[in-house]
Amino acid sequence: MKGTGARTLPKQDIDRQAALQAYGLLSGQDGITSPPIGTALTGAGRTNAARTALDNLVDLAAKLCGVPFSVVNVITADQQRQIAASGVEPGICSREDSMCARIFLTRETTVVRDASEDPRFANNPFVTGEIAAVRFYASVPLETASGFVLGSLCVFSDEPASPEPEQIAMLELLAQQTVELLELQHRTLQLNAALDEVRRSNAKLGEFAGRVSHDLRIPLTTILGYVELSEDDPDMQPEHPAAEYLQLIGASGRRMLAMLEDVLDYSKVGGALHRQPVSLRGAAADVARDLGIPFGAGATLDSDDAQLHADPLQLRALLQNLLSNALNYRSPERPLEIRISAVSNYHGTAVLVADNGKGIRPEDRQRVLEPLVRLHREGDGPGSGLGLATCRRIAQAHGGDLTLTETRGGGTTVVLTFPAAP
Repeated sequence: MKGTGARTLPKQDIDRQAALQAYGLLSGQDGITSPPIGTALTGAGRTNAARTALDNLVDLAAKLCGVPFSVVNVITADQQRQIAASGVEPGICSREDSMCARIFLTRETTVVRDASEDPRFANNPFVTGEIAAVRFYASVPLETASGFVLGSLCVFSDEPASPEPEQIAMLELLAQQTVELLELQHRTLQLNAALDEVRRSNAKLGEFAGRVSHDLRIPLTTILGYVELSEDDPDMQPEHPAAEYLQLIGASGRRMLAMLEDVLDYSKVGGALHRQPVSLRGAAADVARDLGIPFGAGATLDSDDAQLHADPLQLRALLQNLLSNALNYRSPERPLEIRISAVSNYHGTAVLVADNGKGIRPEDRQRVLEPLVRLHREGDGPGSGLGLATCRRIAQAHGGDLTLTETRGGGTTVVLTFPAAP
């Protein structure tokens, strides 16, 4: 067998390696090594889900054509890698020794009754007996929608054979299915890379927000401290203009401090979750106690019970934001009522937090879920515009979502979904 020593690759081979890398089909990906031909090649750039499907496809290809052997070959710049095989152990050989490498870029199906009589293959080590003694051989190129040829699906035997045209047509259909599976793996790898980048970005955002929050909080708390000292100074008369200025400075400083805390909380959402069974009613009762909201049957707030598979601290933060919103945006026309209900099935649990407050117009419901968006309606309480955005991020971090609808009779109902425990 010819060697595959290190060499400078031409541009087309560099491009081929880059494309195969994107599909997860190169040596070294997913912990793959490069054994010599004839030794087991486990993994070979395949995800667990694709592995079984590819194995089933090559097994079906061999049976349909009535031959003992079938493989999916990926052709790299200098190797043939068998990523699935039926009747033989998948392995690796040099591209120079590969039969498929000679014809896969023709983009046409090749069918050879006896490879020992075909001038393209008669001296190939897979035919001469140096590696194998292939006689019947059929190969279908694995061409993607973009026109890139990954390799081939081939079937072969150590005896001459002449399959029917219908059998070759079915082999071509199986080759298309093989390409679909590899495209699915490609998209999965792209999605995983994007998710990793989002996680890295979120981690950097959290670190940045923490530093900025810390750097701004120190001078701000110092300013507020001096404001409080000045307000408590016995020489500061209430009617003095400076007293009014100090009140304005203090109010503005406290709003800024609250916004810093909201920004920091928003940036932290989506990190590592510590999921466990959590009682919805118990969490609601704890938040009601913190906010001073009467809780229980007939009280301002009442809640169904349900077992949620959630991070208890993040669930508590979510409920606290929602109940604080209900307090801030209550209707002046009726006593506040908040009802938390839950509906569970095998998919998970839908939690509905319904209040009878001012409500949100349909055209504003999607917009208010974005960070730093406030409606600025007359009589609304203070806020940073991050509460609902934070709640939505918490729900999405758990694999669910948050949407808004109208409460019958007036008000807002927040619909949260939580997946079932795995």
